[in-house]
Amino acid sequence: MLPAPPGSGTPGSTFSQPSDVAWDRAGNIYIADGVGTTNRVAKFDKDGKFIRQWGSTGSEPGQFNGVKALAIDAQGNVYAADPGNKRIQVFDADGTFKSQFGGVGMPMALCITSGATQYLYVSHVGDQSGMDDATIYKVQLDGKVVGRFGSAGKLPKEFGVANSIDCRSENDLLIGEMSNWRIQRVTLKR
Repeated sequence: MLPAPPGSGTPGSTFSQPSDVAWDRAGNIYIADGVGTTNRVAKFDKDGKFIRQWGSTGSEPGQFNGVKALAIDAQGNVYAADPGNKRIQVFDADGTFKSQFGGVGMPMALCITSGATQYLYVSHVGDQSGMDDATIYKVQLDGKVVGRFGSAGKLPKEFGVANSIDCRSENDLLIGEMSNWRIQRVTLKR
């Protein structure tokens, strides 16, 4: 029997530049592994035991062109940022494709708020340095954009490769920027 290729998700395999991690309510761990040679989401239980993986390279539903970020909603759905295909794909907890949506540029970071009405925040970086185009989108979980703010730059409320978002509430965000080497706290008007 031939050994599984690296990053295939079998016990003992390795990742190829994982870019994000998310946890569901049961403590299961989901890892985005799509920056290097693989394009997959790997799922492990709370003790780190491999459960399954899904995804491959491509543009069809369930395929990725650089899966970059993950977020999980209150129902356990997994949202995967697929910037190379300019979309976000939604899967159930077992990796079954449910839906996809675009209209949010090249999604690089995701965050889902808590509460009765959840929102997805998505950072868009339109160029490698993030200094030609940068926006944060506020999106309903069905993909409808309900707001956007920001632009590229170094001033407050401007962004340079926003590669992480923390959104513990709907209107208070922490946004990490790679090319500006900073974290901004942004409070949205209610």
